[in-house]
Amino acid sequence: MTTVLRTPDQNFAGLPDFPWEPRYLQFADSRLGPLRMHYLDEGPRQGPVILLLHGEPSWCFLYRHMIRDLTASGLRCVAPDLIGFGRSDKPVQRSDYSYAGHVAQMVEFVSTLDLRDIILVCQDWGGPIGLSVLAQMPERFQAVVAANTLLPNCEGPPAGVEPWPGDIVTQWVAATQAATDLPIADVVAGVCVAPLSAAVRAAYDAPFPTPAHKAAALEFPNLIPIREEMPGVAENRRTWRLLEQWQKPFVTAFSDSDPATAAWADVFRQRIPGARGQNHPVIRGAGHFLQEEQGPALAAVVAEVASSLA
Repeated sequence: MTTVLRTPDQNFAGLPDFPWEPRYLQFADSRLGPLRMHYLDEGPRQGPVILLLHGEPSWCFLYRHMIRDLTASGLRCVAPDLIGFGRSDKPVQRSDYSYAGHVAQMVEFVSTLDLRDIILVCQDWGGPIGLSVLAQMPERFQAVVAANTLLPNCEGPPAGVEPWPGDIVTQWVAATQAATDLPIADVVAGVCVAPLSAAVRAAYDAPFPTPAHKAAALEFPNLIPIREEMPGVAENRRTWRLLEQWQKPFVTAFSDSDPATAAWADVFRQRIPGARGQNHPVIRGAGHFLQEEQGPALAAVVAEVASSLA
């Protein structure tokens, strides 16, 4: 059985603009044994479910501004921390993490909480994971808001994208492949337009008190299926086949300053029937982590989608 770390609760004391109490779901992972996943569940039980999925190397703290606005609009916000991130358990071996494993864990989460009528909000790795979950249980989802995310398929345009500008992703993979530590707050701040305050930087570092807590954050870049023979490519192509039949609302809300994902907005809009006729706003004044920099603007997009379904 693998060693699993749990970040001490005191690391999360006094987080800025983050008043919510933690909730936990325990499940038995087929490979890793018992694992505890942290999540937030705020807002009215009867409201539509907004499933907020984070990516690398963030956690549900990223969604705090959106949760405040969306719950005030009468919407239920469910924001889990992926295993290895936030307040969730952290297996210590990089080999403990896989793309398929993250998807299976999120399927278990959605099933156990019996979430239905879901509006998926996904950014960064939240996209590949969340859309893969949707493909396995499409009846539970009623709309998608995709923000600065991707679904790699190793296909060129129009089915996919050209290589990233300056090969950003390949460089990121190479930089983390042999690394034994990762400056989490620096990574988040480095792809934001505006500087982050010391308190916000500390909040992004909070889940990761030692390098041993960072195995998931270190391994995630190496799970990006950037070559056709990698795990995830065939699975993503199957997800694309489902999405090509998706008639429910699919909205892209990408930022104006994220070259790593920008080209994917067009692919989603062109390939997914549910994207046709939708308003696809560009969120101004934000880098990769638009929830951090322009959370209220993205929340307004989500609220508009929810209103259209009422």
